[in-house]
Amino acid sequence: MGTTTCLEEAIAHTHDGLVQRLEAARAVKSRPEQSRRGCPPIDLFLSETSRHLHAVDEVLLPPARSRCRDGRSLVHDYLGTLHELEVALAHAKAHEYGSTWETRYDWSGVWDDVDAGLAHHRRQEEQVGLGLTHTLDDEELAELTGRLGVAEEHAPTRPHPYLPHTGAAGRASRRLMRMVDGFWDSVESRYVPEHQAPPHKRPGLLGQYLLADPWFEEEESPGEPAERRTPSE
Repeated sequence: MGTTTCLEEAIAHTHDGLVQRLEAARAVKSRPEQSRRGCPPIDLFLSETSRHLHAVDEVLLPPARSRCRDGRSLVHDYLGTLHELEVALAHAKAHEYGSTWETRYDWSGVWDDVDAGLAHHRRQEEQVGLGLTHTLDDEELAELTGRLGVAEEHAPTRPHPYLPHTGAAGRASRRLMRMVDGFWDSVESRYVPEHQAPPHKRPGLLGQYLLADPWFEEEESPGEPAERRTPSE
């Protein structure tokens, strides 16, 4: 049993951020036309939420199923709320781009469904995090938390409620849909921010020599002459 709550804190922090993004998306002013194609607040909420959901599938569900007490039941209940949320997100995405199948829904009803689905999902994901915290040691929890963040950076950007989420089929579908989502994001000019890679560490003297790329100290500006030493008598 771990003593650290890093995983639970990461889950809470992520969902707090998603709620803020949902509020920003919901605050978008209504337009005469139904479509809000390429609306950054909506795109940002949908893409970041989808990335997190796919990352949880990839990183948290396998150890939860195999190592937590009643793990199969825990994952089964989680997948139920996940499907509910992904269906709501898919409706929001279709509504944003003016699908003819969405004409019977208004934006208020769409966001109400997303809000309810996100709240239900958060409670169930917190149960998964709590189960893992009670099962794994501190080192495993820290490693799992780090992997969750990395997985979010490379996850699909759209909800896929009817594709496999677990096992080998789930892993294969995520790899495939990441490429498919990237293609359609580009075609639709959808606002999906790229996660910035950490800056490279400055090479040492040996590295500079081998790369033939020396790093010189910044030269003094012309307006700031160097202090002159008075020659000793």
